[in-house]
Amino acid sequence: MTAATENGKGGQAMKKPAVVSQQAWEAAHKQLLVKEKAHSRARDALAAQRRRMPWMVVEKNYVFEGPEGRASLVELFEGRHQLIVYRAFYEPGVFGWPEHACRGCSMVADQVAHVAHLNARDTTLVFASRAPQADIASLKERMGWTMRWVTVTDDFDKDFGVDEWHGTNVFYRDGERIFRTYFINNRGDEQMGGTWNYLDITPLGRQEVWEDSPEGYPQTPTYKWWNWHDAYVADAAPDKKWVEVSDAGEAAFREESAHEKS
Repeated sequence: MTAATENGKGGQAMKKPAVVSQQAWEAAHKQLLVKEKAHSRARDALAAQRRRMPWMVVEKNYVFEGPEGRASLVELFEGRHQLIVYRAFYEPGVFGWPEHACRGCSMVADQVAHVAHLNARDTTLVFASRAPQADIASLKERMGWTMRWVTVTDDFDKDFGVDEWHGTNVFYRDGERIFRTYFINNRGDEQMGGTWNYLDITPLGRQEVWEDSPEGYPQTPTYKWWNWHDAYVADAAPDKKWVEVSDAGEAAFREESAHEKS
């Protein structure tokens, strides 16, 4: 082995775990899996609490500059009920300007999953910065990012806790009325990017029947709404073949879980 594999950072010897047999490894994995499943259930319970967070009405009329011109906060929803806005630092004074955005914010941008899956759950994702649109367009093209990215023109960032640090705000639209429903930053913000992480901070959640949501919230059968990102059709019924496949998979999963508990 090379020194790089033998030693950790700074040349210090790594204290490695024991090397065991397959049987012992599987036993250790099974033991850890108990805690991991408890962690998953706790995460689901926390998301259920988020769906019961009180809402705060948004009083001001915020305006942004987008690729198509000026846009209000309502227009950022693109007709959907939920909006997630990530404040990314890309502006004069930020390390990397103008060739790059903040390194941390850029890592978040690199992790963003295809937004078609969020859109299918009535949710829009938008990045917002103070950089002019011309610079944002150039940055997106160079980095291969496709999410909508608007320019902040007023006190939106200051009013919602992201004027001096990154953060993700969540909003809900009821007609023309807008409500702030959730906010996350710091380490909680770092792990955003995946479809499920985004949906779990929204007021409607993943909108699947297994979730603990308030009465009357929209919910559809688990897995059935999933689709290829280029195949979503608004208000379309789930594909029959996919329903069969997902039903079989879910049945096998439940049978395995029941066997483990017995």
